[in-house]
Amino acid sequence: MISERYVNLSDNGQNEPGHGAEVSPPASATTGSTVTGKPAVWAEVDDQGRLVLPAELREQFGLEPGARVRLDEGSNYVRLHRPVTHLTKIYVEPTILCNLACRTCIRHNWEEERGGLMSEATFAAILDNVSQLSPRPTLFFGGLGEPLFHKKTIEWIRRANDIGARTEIITNGTLLDERRSRQLIASGLDLLWVSIDGATPESYADVRLGAALPQVLENLALFRKLRRGSHHPRPEIGVAFVAMRRNIDDLPAVLQMARNLGAKHFSVSNVLAYTEEMQAEILYRHSVRNVAYMSSPWHAQLSLPRMDIDETTQEALFRAFDSDYNVTFAGNSLAGANDVCNFIESGTISIGWDGSVAPCLPLLHTHITYLHGKERLNRRHVLGNVNEQNLLDIWYEPEYVAYRERVQSFAFAPCTFCGGCEMSEANEDDCFGNEFPACGGCLWAQGLIHCP
Repeated sequence: MISERYVNLSDNGQNEPGHGAEVSPPASATTGSTVTGKPAVWAEVDDQGRLVLPAELREQFGLEPGARVRLDEGSNYVRLHRPVTHLTKIYVEPTILCNLACRTCIRHNWEEERGGLMSEATFAAILDNVSQLSPRPTLFFGGLGEPLFHKKTIEWIRRANDIGARTEIITNGTLLDERRSRQLIASGLDLLWVSIDGATPESYADVRLGAALPQVLENLALFRKLRRGSHHPRPEIGVAFVAMRRNIDDLPAVLQMARNLGAKHFSVSNVLAYTEEMQAEILYRHSVRNVAYMSSPWHAQLSLPRMDIDETTQEALFRAFDSDYNVTFAGNSLAGANDVCNFIESGTISIGWDGSVAPCLPLLHTHITYLHGKERLNRRHVLGNVNEQNLLDIWYEPEYVAYRERVQSFAFAPCTFCGGCEMSEANEDDCFGNEFPACGGCLWAQGLIHCP
């Protein structure tokens, strides 16, 4: 059974968690390691019954004195969530313009009357804000446009790296020619994500309208070749795949393709239906109804051991995975953590091309999606603008901190798996009394949609 509670990390007393003296870990922690090859990390309870964490762990997860930390209790573990006050990643949207017209794109059903490019002044304001933070958050260049469509994106990546920020970018790969590849590598970019939604020229072009897979693969192969040789070459390469009925059979081949291209990261997301026609492509019609009880502690539990998944076992295992049980496989719950927003959990914020600040990418632009066969209006939620306000002032604004805590504990109506009333047709309010923005119908928070 999982319950939820919060604790505060106080700075009262010498050995308070997050502020106290260091406690040496058991000898095994310094001599042993986990199966992942990483050293085991230990905390220790001091003589006053307080949990003391290693300094590097406190710094990594923003566990500063006074931070409020959510705890989840399992049968044999306690999980600490990242404090909602810890800013670790900023999504920067250089532009909402793009050179393609992908079948999966939000542009087919949104309310943007104007398009634009981020100005130099707006990015300078972002960089100034980032320079005030230690450690620096990651800057992820991407949003609802093609970031390489903006002529200054690569220069901005270089400037972000110059002040010590980690940088990532996601691209459709069509503009990744030799010149831009050399510039990106020289900029100090840490991670290049490329979207590849098909394994053949035909299946790829069927999704990425206006693009050619052979050219994208050639561009990515050249990018890999141009990197400086190393056991850990930089930038790292990641491949993002949007899964739908028309391309899911391509997934194994795209995985192999990514491996051949030296990709270290692979991200799969379900498609979000921005149009009525795209509802036929979703692969989670059953799953979206199950999110409520699959992680329920009162639901029947099925524990499976690790075993080969091959022609002998795959049919039986897949039927077990898709059963009405809450399945644990090799000690890990396949239901995952439902009602957990990865944007909030990961300590992120999003900044649009015009400097508008939103809690997440889905709230950056007003748009239409479809949930349970009905239109759902997702109205944008702007917290402020970096051209007018300091980003940290926006981040620490009490009402916004309270909103992040509400999202982290997910005290919203179950619109995702219910969807039975008119309140589920917009993010304005819900039947629990939450006012705008109400996140109960957000598929990101149910682990169905995610961004790199």
